[in-house]
Amino acid sequence: MAETNARTPRERYRAQIRAEIKERAWQQIATAGASALSLNAIAKQMGMSGPALYRYYAGRDELITELVADAYRGLADTLRSASAAGADLAGLAHAVRAWALADPQRYFLVYGTPVPGYRAPDDTTAISSEIMAVLLDACAASVPDGPATPFDAHLRDHRDWAGGHPAPPAALRRALAFWTRLHGVLSLELAGHFTGMGFDPALLFASELDDLLAR
Repeated sequence: MAETNARTPRERYRAQIRAEIKERAWQQIATAGASALSLNAIAKQMGMSGPALYRYYAGRDELITELVADAYRGLADTLRSASAAGADLAGLAHAVRAWALADPQRYFLVYGTPVPGYRAPDDTTAISSEIMAVLLDACAASVPDGPATPFDAHLRDHRDWAGGHPAPPAALRRALAFWTRLHGVLSLELAGHFTGMGFDPALLFASELDDLLAR
């Protein structure tokens, strides 16, 4: 609150306009996808000229970068809160699913098909390492280190995805399997591929989770 009060009226106005631009960008993405995002269309909706809007965002990529950062930050905060509340791996998995179901477009912006011609800056995607750190902490606390596998040496040499986390090989394997398999189910569910198949996607998600935890 103190930081907000310290802002000048001009700074507060600028923050409000930027927030509205992002809100309208999410609406566009929900309607037509991230690849169709248009700053000129947003400007028209807000009763602004295109050049006026570019005073708030230099271009489409800058706006997408902020949306990506917001999405990653939202998931990181969700998982931290769940972990602080005592959630185990199953609880973290259900927290991820609830976050994704609450706003599928936000999920697809960071875990779906890349936006053509866009590359997120490293400092934006680095937030994903914070997300993985929560999962690795949970895995390291619950998975005993077992016999080495041929994949272990490869993981030791390619740990960028883990952000340098000191988790033992078994925990690294568990976290990676957890992340890839659950995202596979989530991506299919959110894209509507289970529609009409006659089963409850929530039960499939729970079944995949049970299988992972039993290994």
